[in-house]
Amino acid sequence: MENVIIIGTGCAGYTAAIYTGRANLKPLILSGNMPGGQLTTTTEVENFPGFPNGIMGPELMMNMQTQAEKFGARIEYTLVSSVKKTAAGHFEVHTEGGTVYEARTVIVATGASPKHLGLPNEKSLIGKGLTSCATCDGAFYRNVPVCVVGGGDSACEEAGFLTKFASTVYLIHRRDELRASKIMADRALANPKIKPVWNSTISEYLTDEKGEMRAVTLENLVTGEKSELELKCVFVAIGHVPNAQFLGDLVDTDEGGYILQTEGTRTKTEGLFAAGDVADHVYRQAITAAGQGCAAALEAERYLADHGVH
Repeated sequence: MENVIIIGTGCAGYTAAIYTGRANLKPLILSGNMPGGQLTTTTEVENFPGFPNGIMGPELMMNMQTQAEKFGARIEYTLVSSVKKTAAGHFEVHTEGGTVYEARTVIVATGASPKHLGLPNEKSLIGKGLTSCATCDGAFYRNVPVCVVGGGDSACEEAGFLTKFASTVYLIHRRDELRASKIMADRALANPKIKPVWNSTISEYLTDEKGEMRAVTLENLVTGEKSELELKCVFVAIGHVPNAQFLGDLVDTDEGGYILQTEGTRTKTEGLFAAGDVADHVYRQAITAAGQGCAAALEAERYLADHGVH
């Protein structure tokens, strides 16, 4: 019987592990299929306090893992398939490999995965001209045309960032106006390198002989007309899907699938806590995820103390 099982290994999960480890609760971390979380797909992180010269995302996550292990956290590299609450009030955590772990408390820190368009050959193009992270991959596309799909703040932000590298950034949006905040929309539309493509969606990815992106087929949603647009990379910025489906009815979620926290990081199920991007669609920053991981750890510690575990 574990005191604490932490599901997920991003900023929230590792911070929760550092705190529960220091509380001598010997946490067990189950890594999921992307150890280190979304930060491992980024390059330089400049806004995490304490690193005035920035730090590479993967290095930051390795440092957090080392720190958690120093305080007694253990990591199993496995994917959780479901969590159940037993009649005795404990949790059974089932993994894809068939192992079942038992725990008194569970902290869910599984983050959110970027949405894609659901077109054919999408998976094979990731890393070959299809991505959802401008800060990770923008520098690979210097002096060539690229596009951003989306119309919200993150799409405008990504488009602005990409103008540092690309020759042209097409901003492809389904409607005839952006849904981003006014300041973000105005900034994007005022940039001479950003060219909006209104009322349009991508219906097909077109590849060259090496299997890399060379163009897309655009479909105008008003006229139905199709056209080809040459570019080297598609940056998809249409939101994220929280990785919470495996919890079933142990948690309540909002219309976007994000876990609803009741008080602090608590959920509707006693002993089950949620931290980071799986519950936060507002801030979605490394530092806010870490803060929630800390809060979840302190709340789990108090919950255990109230149930006689010290």
